[in-house]
Amino acid sequence: MTTRRLVLTRSAAIVGAASTGLLLPEIVRAQGNKVRVGLMLPYTGTFAQLGVAIENGVRMAIDEKGGKLGGRDIEWFKVDDESEPSKGVENASRLVQRDKVDVLIGTVHSGVQMGIQKVARDSGVLTLIPNAGVHAATRALCAPNVFRASFTNSQPTLALGKAMVDKGHKKAVWITWKYAAGDEAFEGFKESYTKAGGTIVKELGLPFPNVEFQALLTEIASLRPDAVACFFAGGGAAKFIRDYAAAGLKGRIPLYGSGFLTEGVLDAAGPAADGIITTMHYSDSLDTPRNKQFRLAYAKMFRSQPDVYAVQGYDTGQLLVQGAAAVKGDLNNKQALYKAMESAVIDSPRGKWTMSKAHNPVQDMYLRVVENKENKVIGVAAKALADSGAGCKMAA
Repeated sequence: MTTRRLVLTRSAAIVGAASTGLLLPEIVRAQGNKVRVGLMLPYTGTFAQLGVAIENGVRMAIDEKGGKLGGRDIEWFKVDDESEPSKGVENASRLVQRDKVDVLIGTVHSGVQMGIQKVARDSGVLTLIPNAGVHAATRALCAPNVFRASFTNSQPTLALGKAMVDKGHKKAVWITWKYAAGDEAFEGFKESYTKAGGTIVKELGLPFPNVEFQALLTEIASLRPDAVACFFAGGGAAKFIRDYAAAGLKGRIPLYGSGFLTEGVLDAAGPAADGIITTMHYSDSLDTPRNKQFRLAYAKMFRSQPDVYAVQGYDTGQLLVQGAAAVKGDLNNKQALYKAMESAVIDSPRGKWTMSKAHNPVQDMYLRVVENKENKVIGVAAKALADSGAGCKMAA
């Protein structure tokens, strides 16, 4: 706690620099005895559990390889980003400019990620994204020193459209919160559904984080589509699922979604969630030796069950371990470091994945159905699915 408090408070000079936009150019680090790793994650507020799961995963992956990076000990620095976009540049600057981290790992919230992205591009510090799916990070604002180990917001829904048409659902209504993540999830759904021959009869939205769904559910009932597809997450997703059933739509109009619709909310959603089909790059119930081994080890280490966020943190750690090993701990050898990370094959609990030219995972997307408070895998919706990387000059 003391260390974190120091990290959070001893920053007046850096705040001044960040607020005036005076970020230093490419910072060349002297290779000290320890690798300085900065964690910029949410440790308070709505996403606090996600931040903890990610950190657990990162540390577990490194611990499995002896607790070092390329033979060097690690010094950890932590900042609570509070899921507050307005503090994104300031908080990332603390780690990069004052703490002089060699690696910055963050974050969950896409808005905060945009602040990290600016600092990463200005400073050249190695940056690993363990969750935030904002497109720009691996599209127009991609950078050689930024790697994502999670997904883009449109990746799960890019696998959803064909699965729905294959089940005979030719006309669908789309509903989401109208904000960046919802808009980007819609992009994936629209592309995959129309390409497969489906027609989107209506696109419905409400402001984030509004959960007054009744009027829109009434409209869905009157439209009588073959199915509904959506993007919601967290507590809002649980309420949407319950309200959908309460409106009499469950059993009449099948409900589909990006996997985040049913991640971590099945207890809160209850029986209303049964039968919902989603696409996602992971499932707790993935029946593979690698996933079972990971889940058992994680449960023993942290006395809790891992989720998709823990897996993404774990894979972030694995990617860092592989990169550091390739350069024998010399993270200043950037050309060799980036090449090693670009060519890495990550043996993940979600299944093996590789890195796209734009530095985003190329990965399988699973088709899952909710049964008795569990997301059960019923197939692979898309093999080795890549984000387009549109606008990324590295990917050209």
